[in-house]
Amino acid sequence: MTPAQPDSPAQPTANESSSERTSEFVALKPDLPPPPRPRPDDSPRPAATPPASGSGSEEPERTRELAAPPRVDSDRTMALTRPPAPEAAVPATATGSGGATEPPPPLDLLAQLTNTPPKPETLGRTLTRRIKIWGTLAVLLAIVLVTVQALRPLPTPTLKLTGKSGYTADGGALSLPWPSEGQAVVDINGLGHMGSYGEMNPLPIGSVAKVMTTYLILRDHPLKSGDKGPSIPVDQKAQDDYTNGVKEKESVVEVKAGQQISELEALQAVMLPSANNVARLLARWDASTEEAFIKKMNDTAKELGMTKTTYTDASGLIESTVSTAEDQVKLAKRAMADPMFRQIAKLPSYTSTTTSGGGTVETARTQRNFNKLVPLYGVVGIKTGSTTKAGGNLLFAAEKTVGDSKQLIIGAVFGQHKPNIIETATAASKSLVLAAGKALRIETVVKKGEVVGRVEDGLGGSVPVVAAKDLTVPVWSGATVDIKLTDGGKELPHSAKAGTEVGTLTVGSGAGEAKVPVALQSDLTEPSFGAKLTRIG
Repeated sequence: MTPAQPDSPAQPTANESSSERTSEFVALKPDLPPPPRPRPDDSPRPAATPPASGSGSEEPERTRELAAPPRVDSDRTMALTRPPAPEAAVPATATGSGGATEPPPPLDLLAQLTNTPPKPETLGRTLTRRIKIWGTLAVLLAIVLVTVQALRPLPTPTLKLTGKSGYTADGGALSLPWPSEGQAVVDINGLGHMGSYGEMNPLPIGSVAKVMTTYLILRDHPLKSGDKGPSIPVDQKAQDDYTNGVKEKESVVEVKAGQQISELEALQAVMLPSANNVARLLARWDASTEEAFIKKMNDTAKELGMTKTTYTDASGLIESTVSTAEDQVKLAKRAMADPMFRQIAKLPSYTSTTTSGGGTVETARTQRNFNKLVPLYGVVGIKTGSTTKAGGNLLFAAEKTVGDSKQLIIGAVFGQHKPNIIETATAASKSLVLAAGKALRIETVVKKGEVVGRVEDGLGGSVPVVAAKDLTVPVWSGATVDIKLTDGGKELPHSAKAGTEVGTLTVGSGAGEAKVPVALQSDLTEPSFGAKLTRIG
């Protein structure tokens, strides 16, 4: 019989379980006491009597010999020798294919974590959730809208005329001393048409054409009071035009090639003694050629609405230069707005620097105005014109003081053929000037304190405005004038006290203009908060 082997580590057998193989002590908690040591009197138990020969192998014997002692419930050491069991895995959501799964929806995951299943979806819960979401958005949108509306710039207040837009003076149509032939027109500059006579068909106008020549030179080469302007060299053609003009009995002024003449003196020669040769000299100086200057004359006539006017030369000598009394009055209004034109037209005479000082009209040092009405009867210009075919023509302007204002009477008498033709035109013009001045009178169109309009704040609010003074206007029998309410180019305030002047009430324009300020009848305040919130646009 083989003697027993000394104590040696037991070799695991194939029949040992995993729990048996891991029964070696492993300290899991450092605070547990170590396993008890064997007492001195504990000696190894004798080996069990081996079974009889042939009853089995040695392996069972070794197993029984090295088997662990039976475990009792009080043995804490043995209880701690087993590692903790792994946590149970969360069951994956089954899929149809049995393959990899996707993460569960948030509500299912929340239910797994809280162990509370989601409530079933109902129509009421859906509506409640949507009301909460959209209600919150609506509140935020309302806050933004209120803020934007409250902070938006206020619209600019405007003035609106609510009173009468026109005024007609008492009396019937005015009767004026019209000539017995030709054409005639009388206007009050800025106030309106006083009357007219004859058919306004184009007819030759003679030297009245020089009004357009002078107007264009001053427009494109303006002069200031006291300024003579640039020097213009006299060319040979100007001298030849003078020589030929004397022979043909034209109105000319003596000039010689090589002389220098100022712009101011040249214009005086054109407007007063009606020098044809100097008018053509100015045309060449301005536009290089007379043809180019004539084009400018016709283009300007169209711009001014002179629809029945045609210019064929700068002097008016050629009889194909035609116009009407109405067209030339339109031009006269524009020309007389230029202070230098007005200053030249009202001169009775000027001193020439180009003439020889001879005894003829063309060579005299003192060149006189052909308009014999200047400076009588308030006449301040503007131009005569006469030819055999045109007859006598006079475009005139006269000042008349009416009340506190000075009115400008502008008129024309064309196509007078009774001899002496120019004297006939002059006499007819004088009669019209005197009659027109006599017909003018002052009337109160709007009284002080009368409501004439309102200030609108742009958001539905308004405050009435009243005339701060009586508005008195020069009128004549049956005259009709327009009334306008303007802010005078100033921005209206959003708030102001009653009595604050906020605009102007105006009748007429230019020299005929009459105006008074308008003021707030009551306090002007900013639009209310509600008006700001509800505004559109």
